[in-house]
Amino acid sequence: MTTQDENSKEKFTMNNFIACCGLDCEKCEARLATINNDNTLREKVAKEWSELNKVEITPQMINCTGCRIEGPKTPFCQSLCPIRKCAQSKGFATCGECKKVEHCETLSMITSHNDHALNNLKSK
Repeated sequence: MTTQDENSKEKFTMNNFIACCGLDCEKCEARLATINNDNTLREKVAKEWSELNKVEITPQMINCTGCRIEGPKTPFCQSLCPIRKCAQSKGFATCGECKKVEHCETLSMITSHNDHALNNLKSK
C-alpha cells in the first residue's frame, strides 16, 4: 500500500500491527490478552516472559494494544525497548525504513532468531 506525501514522493505504509522490530503485534499474546481482557492469558504471558527475560513481569504489566497502535503498552515496549527507541529517534515507523536493517546489532536481538520479523520489515 502506498500513499503520497506533500513532496509527491511515493511512501510505503506498513501494516500498523507490525512492530518497530518487525514482530507481528496482531498475533502477540499480550495484545490478545488485552483486547480480550483475558486474565488467564495475562498470567501465562507474564510467567513465560519472566522466565525468558529473567525479570519479574506481573500479569498487570501485560496490557498492550501494539507497539505502533494507540493505547496501552507493556512497560518494556513503552519505555525500555532499545529497538523502538532507536526507530522513534530517527523518525521511522519501523526499522524497515532504515538502510541498516539487515546488519543492525540492536535489531538483531529479534531478527537473529525470528526470520518472520525481518521479512515483515523487508516486505512491501
